[in-house]
This record gives sequence, structure tokens and C-alpha cells, in this order.
Amino acid sequence: MALMAKGTRVGILTLLMVLLFCIAETEAIVVRTGIASRPIGQAECDKLCAVRCSLHSRPNVCTRACGTCCMKCKCVPPGTSGNRGKCGYCYANMKTHGNKLKCP
Repeated sequence: MALMAKGTRVGILTLLMVLLFCIAETEAIVVRTGIASRPIGQAECDKLCAVRCSLHSRPNVCTRACGTCCMKCKCVPPGTSGNRGKCGYCYANMKTHGNKLKCP
């Protein structure tokens, strides 16, 4: 009986280690792709938006708009342009007062 309990504990610990590894790997994917499943802070938005707006013709305007979108939608798409759909409806469809797309 003691051997079975020890074997069960080892199995459970192994399962927990695999689960923790999967969670850590998911976090790494979120950071690399910009797709967030957790709240993003201002510092993270600033870094992601700096990359997003690095090739923009008006980087200051782009960075300001991107920061607003990032804080509201908790996401910045990967790359310097396009890929809006990767952040979902919020980022892809946010509009300005002039009814133009807001998020770069």
C-alpha cells in the first residue's frame, strides 16, 4: 500500500511539472506574439508600441494611438503593420471621432 501511495505522488508531481511547463511556454508565446491573455501594464505597452511604430512616418502620433489601444484592448499585434486581427475585435475596430481606424 505504501508503494502505491508513493507512486501516485510521483505521478501527480510529474503531472504538475508538465502543467507548469505548459503554462510557462504559453506565457513566452504571448510575449513573443503580442497576443495577451493577461493584463498588460503601461511599461509593456510602451515597449510593444515602440516596436510597432518603429517604421511609421509619424512615430510619435503612432506611439500615442498605439498606447491608447494597448491599454484599452490589452494587446499590440506583432510586426510594424497589419496583423490587427490577431488582437481581436477591440484593436481591429476601434475608431477615432472621425470614424477612421485608430489603432496602428
